[in-house]
Amino acid sequence: MEAEEKESQLSGKLMVNGVSKQYKRTYALHPFSMQMREGECVVLCGGNGAGKSTILNILAGISRPTAGSVALNGIEMMKEKMAYVADIGYMPDEFLAQGEMSVWEFLRFYASLRMVADDRIEQVLGQIGLEEKRSEQVKALSKGMRQRLLLGQAILADPDLLIMDEPTNGLDPFWINEFVELVHTLKKKGMMIVFSTHMMDVAAEVGDRIMFIHEGKLAQSLVNDAKDIPGFTRRLLELYRLN
Repeated sequence: MEAEEKESQLSGKLMVNGVSKQYKRTYALHPFSMQMREGECVVLCGGNGAGKSTILNILAGISRPTAGSVALNGIEMMKEKMAYVADIGYMPDEFLAQGEMSVWEFLRFYASLRMVADDRIEQVLGQIGLEEKRSEQVKALSKGMRQRLLLGQAILADPDLLIMDEPTNGLDPFWINEFVELVHTLKKKGMMIVFSTHMMDVAAEVGDRIMFIHEGKLAQSLVNDAKDIPGFTRRLLELYRLN
């Protein structure tokens, strides 16, 4: 049903080697390594404060690691940061935007940064189900709608690597299912996806690898063969409670 991953046997377009994050004498993240191929999804699981967001922020180029290296498509983050982040879409865990902006203005702003055409904005509006909210101010949206809008800006430019911090927070069951379907669609297009979640059923449905993070360390990494999703979900729940 699942197997423990041997990272040394992997090769991929995303290369994370011995990355750590230290604040004074405290490690938020101990040396962490990971590699990814096209169309692969890695899900980070663990309790609050485990280090998941630290990993995601480093991968997204938001936080500078204390040690180690990260490279995407052969471009090293520490040496060519602007070129590195050009191939990344990032969905943060909280919404930071001017509430007076409309849904369209919000997406148009990010589209302009990535030189994305307006017809792509229309396509994304459909994918996140906010076509009828295009003129609505961001501050008037529900939590779930804001999450979907954040997801929309992250996929606007069809990035090679999509990074999401707790993307299912605030989503109702219908949109959780839509999120799962969207992830499967993006994987088929070759997009690499990394996200954190507390929802083990979502992790089991879309994750090719599930990594449990505990106190800044990789506690366990499992490969999902997708042959028994209910059984794998139960296994993840057991591990989640232990971590």
